[in-house]
Amino acid sequence: MKKTILAVAFMAVAMVSCQDKTKEKVEDAGEAVGTEMEQKVDTLATKAGEVADTTKAKAGEALEKAGEKTEAAGKEMKEAAKK
Repeated sequence: MKKTILAVAFMAVAMVSCQDKTKEKVEDAGEAVGTEMEQKVDTLATKAGEVADTTKAKAGEALEKAGEKTEAAGKEMKEAAKK
């Protein structure tokens, strides 16, 4: 009987000890996932900002070229109208 009680007590202690370790591991894993997600979000935000800046610059260049072409076409029309 004593052996049975001791065995049950030992199993209970082992289970409680394992639960604490498992909880710690779960907490650590949760923190790691949170940190990784924050890093990914920061990276995506940086990339999105870079893409927006690049797009803005390209759009500005395209508008400048369009303006130059419009100006050249306007000059040609004025010259044609004079003739």
